[in-house]
Amino acid sequence: MPPARRPMPNDGTRELLQWGSYIVGTGLLAALLLQTMLGGFTSTGAHTNIGWFALIVALMCIPFGGLLLTLGVAKWLRNRSIARRG
Repeated sequence: MPPARRPMPNDGTRELLQWGSYIVGTGLLAALLLQTMLGGFTSTGAHTNIGWFALIVALMCIPFGGLLLTLGVAKWLRNRSIARRG
């Protein structure tokens, strides 16, 4: 009979993955809206005031959410590796 596995403690991995994906999704939605409904943008910036807001949101959310997702995936892979060994 194989030994019983201990449940992994809640170390915040699920929350990192969840919030990282929410933030990246928000940034991608803002970028999509900027391109399709808010006038788009050129090398000098957005064409409308709301477009500028969407551009700022996209440029803040995508990198930050990507970092959270990267950290969450790294922690998930580490937890999976520890669970296999132990």
